[in-house]
Amino acid sequence: MSIAHPLGPVPRPGHEFATLGGGCFWCLEAVYEEVEGVVDVESGYAGGHVAAPSYAQVCSGATGHAEVVRVEFDPKVIGYREILEVFFAIHDPTQLNRQGNDIGTQYRSVVFYHSDEQRRTAEQIVREIAPQFDAEIVTQMVPAANYFRAEDYHQEYFRHNPAQGYCMFVVAPKVEKFRRTFAARRKRPRA
Repeated sequence: MSIAHPLGPVPRPGHEFATLGGGCFWCLEAVYEEVEGVVDVESGYAGGHVAAPSYAQVCSGATGHAEVVRVEFDPKVIGYREILEVFFAIHDPTQLNRQGNDIGTQYRSVVFYHSDEQRRTAEQIVREIAPQFDAEIVTQMVPAANYFRAEDYHQEYFRHNPAQGYCMFVVAPKVEKFRRTFAARRKRPRA
């Protein structure tokens, strides 16, 4: 998928993009790879002021970029609302510039919307879920811009490195939470 065939600058006909940041992109990518209706998912960087940043530059916090996933999905199979429901369930939108032990602006909770309709949908979901949290939701809502694909070794990271420590202790539990919470939204095995 993403390693051999990077996403284009626009989605394929009939598809849409969602660009989301909620901590380490390995976590989000691993989850969205299993979501029915997701055509492809790619790890990248968005929202900063440095063109084509490296992972080291983004990790420094000096580029303004967030680690994100760009999800290409088929809205005839899954809607943007459902994409966001998964997003808000698998990360903590009340943590400012961090997720767990991953700390820095590159790990912020952010929705990079691709249309006014996406922005309105995201804002509506935040209003709906806010009462479920003891703290304020700090997820940023900003127009999608300055997206750059991450290095190849970040693509499909969990799939290729399931025994790596971070994958076992951080990514795998998020994937399991998705599988339990959204069983009906999982891709079906191909025959």
